[in-house]
Amino acid sequence: MPAEQIHLVRHGEVFNPQGVLYGRLPGYGLSDLGRRMAQAAADELVRVGRPVSTLIASPLQRTQQSAEPMTAAFAFEPTLDERVIEPENRFEGKRMTGPGGALGDARNWRFLINPWEPSWGEPFGSIAARMLAAVDDAWRGADGGDVVIVSHQLPIWMVHRKLAGLSLAHDPRRRRCALSSITTLERRGDRFVEVDYRDPAAGLAAQATDVGAV
Repeated sequence: MPAEQIHLVRHGEVFNPQGVLYGRLPGYGLSDLGRRMAQAAADELVRVGRPVSTLIASPLQRTQQSAEPMTAAFAFEPTLDERVIEPENRFEGKRMTGPGGALGDARNWRFLINPWEPSWGEPFGSIAARMLAAVDDAWRGADGGDVVIVSHQLPIWMVHRKLAGLSLAHDPRRRRCALSSITTLERRGDRFVEVDYRDPAAGLAAQATDVGAV
């Protein structure tokens, strides 16, 4: 039996004292606050009584750590799926703004010429396609219940925009995908639709630093 709902959960705050764009770089795990955020996401799914039967995570450290409270709550170890990973980005390891920031370095401007593709990383269409393929496989492969996929801001936002029929090109500052937020999908006929968005860690957000992907 396919899944009832698919919950796309973003990871919690990352320990990143240098304020760099960490992308796929190793060694960027959750901060103490990020662990509390991840716990808030798991607690929310428990609170609303969702019958979680499958747990999937991006293979990066921060998403695996964000899945740990889900494992504790639902007694499922995560399956790692490369298709829900953070996109590659030419600015990985760099601070974007401020003194010495990448945006102020003329050598980087060639990577900014096409924000609609974008020219600095994996094409938006590629991100949406791999994410939706992972969602579809998870939906089909579940033995009933719900699926939780712990992923990243940009991949989740690409799913949102694709399902809403919106252009995939967008202003990164306007993404509605907070740390440890939950974007919920259901299958309706031959397509997925977004049915809910929750921000269970909103009360912790004021203390957090969020350096999402561009």
